[in-house]
Amino acid sequence: MPIKLENVAIAVRDLDATIAFFTDLGLTVIGRDTVSGEWTDTAVGLDGNHAKIAMLQTPDGQGRLELFEYLHPAAIETEPTLPNEIGMHRVAFSVDDLDEALDIAARHGCHPLRGVGTYADIYRLTYLRGPSGIIVMLAQELRPS
Repeated sequence: MPIKLENVAIAVRDLDATIAFFTDLGLTVIGRDTVSGEWTDTAVGLDGNHAKIAMLQTPDGQGRLELFEYLHPAAIETEPTLPNEIGMHRVAFSVDDLDEALDIAARHGCHPLRGVGTYADIYRLTYLRGPSGIIVMLAQELRPS
């Protein structure tokens, strides 16, 4: 059976602020909608499900993020995920210029958890806390192919 990754979905506190963060990093909004009704109650498993959603895509067309802000039921605040917790961990992006990407993230109040590391002279990379506490990994390949 063929299978492909369709997208990664992330619940956010503020859809517009999160879209601004990811579009400034280079993703493109390919659709926005407000969803509700029986079909979404059934698919998601929540009665009265009502949310604003946006689908974003990486410039190469290969990666997609679905962001959603709940209108009903009310979103439940949780503690931000730590890098060593079991479960959904992070979303990772390759960037051409890590310093430029970090400057963009900083304009949104998002900074590395600790700093920038280098993995085996292959990547410079860092984890940062993005909007709504999302862990975002940014990596710059040091030896482009």
